[in-house]
Amino acid sequence: MRAVIYSRVSSISDRQSNDRQVKDLKDYAAYAKMEVVNVFEEKISGAKKNTERPILQQALEYCKAEQVDMLLVSELSRLGRNSFEVLETIKELVDAKINLYMQKEKLTLLDDNGEPSIFAPIMLATLSTCAQLERENIKFRLNSGRQQYIAKGGKLGRKEGSIKTKEQKKEEYGEAISLLKKDYSIRNVAKLCNVSNSTIQRLKKEFKL
Repeated sequence: MRAVIYSRVSSISDRQSNDRQVKDLKDYAAYAKMEVVNVFEEKISGAKKNTERPILQQALEYCKAEQVDMLLVSELSRLGRNSFEVLETIKELVDAKINLYMQKEKLTLLDDNGEPSIFAPIMLATLSTCAQLERENIKFRLNSGRQQYIAKGGKLGRKEGSIKTKEQKKEEYGEAISLLKKDYSIRNVAKLCNVSNSTIQRLKKEFKL
């Protein structure tokens, strides 16, 4: 069985690497006795439309042109920024009889006969929608918490010359620390938490995340 790996990380700098995703997927391919014929690595924001992800488009076109059996990704969210784009990509794979393996979800798209399994469309749509809702809920919680903090007299940012304790940082940047622990990129955490990249970098280094 011939397979292609598609890996995406959000940071375009050296702070994030595709190495872990690629290694894990290569390990799975070896376990499943697949031949990895090509690897596509992309560094681009998860907020970008699929039409703005050139490497993803190249990977899909390669799979179809070379009649690849399986596309390997680390998780479903690699295939689109929302449920509609994810399902559009999945339909493209189904039409081309290309199977899909999602490592995080531990799911494949097609059965042994090359047809979508009975529950696959429902599960994939549900997972994609849940991922989208999670991102929206994170934004809502952050904005709500920030507004309550300000309403109680809190001020965002640091006073000149002041030094915060580690506990104070945990309290103020708790959500950011939680996102870093979930392996969100520095850029995405900074955007979701509305703080600078440098602040998130310092948190990542200080808390060894």
